[in-house]
This record gives sequence, structure tokens and C-alpha cells, in this order.
Amino acid sequence: MNSLIGRVVSDKADKTISVRIDRSRAHRLYHKQYTVSHKISVHDPENKARVGDKVEIEETRPVSKTKSWQLVKVLEKTEKVGDK
Repeated sequence: MNSLIGRVVSDKADKTISVRIDRSRAHRLYHKQYTVSHKISVHDPENKARVGDKVEIEETRPVSKTKSWQLVKVLEKTEKVGDK
């Protein structure tokens, strides 16, 4: 199974989170490092992850039209500042 680590950017939908995956790449000619990011919809059946959390996800069978990844575990929780 394919697994990735990324940051949660949205948790507004029920049982779904959006995770941003950042990768560092080098330019072919100039060899400068730059960041490429992808946003993936991930199935979170227990609604455990929150915005800003670092999570590990793995590829799975398609759960819906856009979701073919599932949350494995939350690696790092973020503290909410100024919760109203």
C-alpha cells in the first residue's frame, strides 16, 4: 500500500478531510529546490483530524468519486489558539 504524510487544510465535510502533500523537487536546468503540493480528499470515518494536524494516509479502494485515500493516524496535533 502507498502511504503519505501531509497537513490537514480542511475538515468541514463530514467524514472527509483535505490533506496537502508537499514534495521538494529540483529544477532540471537551474537545480534550484522548489515545492510542489497536491491536495487530496481523505476518508476520516471518526472525524479525528483537525485543520493543521500532521497525518499519515494510505491508498485504499475508492470510497467515493474523489476519495481513494484513508486516514491511518494523526501524527501531530495542533493547538487551537483563541478558540471562541
